[in-house]
Amino acid sequence: MVLRTNGLTKRFGGVTAVDDVDFELGEECCSLIGPNGAGKTTFFNLLTGVLSPSAGTVEYRGSGDYVDITDYDPHETALAGIHRSYQITNIFAASTVLENVRIAAQAHGDGDAWRAWRNVDAFPEYEREAYDILDRVGLADDADAVAETLSHGEKRNLEVAIALAGDPDVLLLDEPTAGVSSDGIGALTDLVEDIAEDHAVLLVEHNMDVVMEVSDRIAVLHQGSLIADDDPTAVRNSERVQDAYLGGYERGEATGGDAAGGEAA
Repeated sequence: MVLRTNGLTKRFGGVTAVDDVDFELGEECCSLIGPNGAGKTTFFNLLTGVLSPSAGTVEYRGSGDYVDITDYDPHETALAGIHRSYQITNIFAASTVLENVRIAAQAHGDGDAWRAWRNVDAFPEYEREAYDILDRVGLADDADAVAETLSHGEKRNLEVAIALAGDPDVLLLDEPTAGVSSDGIGALTDLVEDIAEDHAVLLVEHNMDVVMEVSDRIAVLHQGSLIADDDPTAVRNSERVQDAYLGGYERGEATGGDAAGGEAA
């Protein structure tokens, strides 16, 4: 296991968004599912230092023993080796595709982050890394394009590319197929499967066809609590999960989360 939580809890006033969650992530693709408001994005924010927990700990094991990273800020968490994408596309729209990834790679480089906006030719090592990543996500031919000219699906791929910069051990993907056309979902699914070959991946996703296809394991949050954590078949057949979220899901059918859009917590 590379990442784990112990009793992780987050309260917002009288609302408990994440409730005493014990969770472990190994070298696998684990999907985190649940209805809107279940606490999935809050859980991501706790793992990456965007939010501080009300109780509990987050621990990360890179090349050695577990380290308590509960109090790390987002930059420290990213430098440790945990990167993420977001529900809402988060790119430098006016910069080229290459510059978006090169800047991200440099931000994780040794002492070069403060020089991120210098010309790409000044940092050939980051340029090479950026090209390699763009090739992996299928955007190498668009390296010189301005990011805002990409299709929505291509922007999602670019965001994954940015998250891959700096060679993280753990990748947290927050609804990567949101807003992507049916034609683009297959390519994104293939990309997630490819990334999971050499990264630990935690995926928040409402498209259950994607979840069932890519996941080694599925964890289910409901009202902030972890109500299931098992292989896809067991989770799909769980009466408790069916009642809380899946509602008799069959392949090709949307879940309640698809219709409702993103969650607040």
